[in-house]
Amino acid sequence: MAIVDSVARLAATLIGILHTRLELMSVEVEEELTRFSAYLLWSLVALFCAGVAVLLLILLLIAAFWDSYRMVVLLSLLAVFSGAAIGLGWWLRHNMLTKPRLLANTLAELRKDASALRGSSHTDESL
Repeated sequence: MAIVDSVARLAATLIGILHTRLELMSVEVEEELTRFSAYLLWSLVALFCAGVAVLLLILLLIAAFWDSYRMVVLLSLLAVFSGAAIGLGWWLRHNMLTKPRLLANTLAELRKDASALRGSSHTDESL
């Protein structure tokens, strides 16, 4: 009976560990989906800004032949949208290069679990 109880407790412990790790994995997947959605949204904003910058550049070339202060306004708008597109592009690239690996925390916890189980089996053998 003691062996059956020990096996049942071991199985319950392993199922508990697996359950905890799967919950952690689901949280990490949700975080990654949220991060991906944000990257997608900011990429679209950056592309929009770049598109507006191109349109303003075309208007600037057309307005270059007119006799007024339209040049200053168009240059200012061009600078703002170009700066926004470049800044957002740099920020997105930086965040994508420095983001954590998918399921990194889950894998780290599984490594700890495996190490702890190996360590506990070594200490049990020495008894």
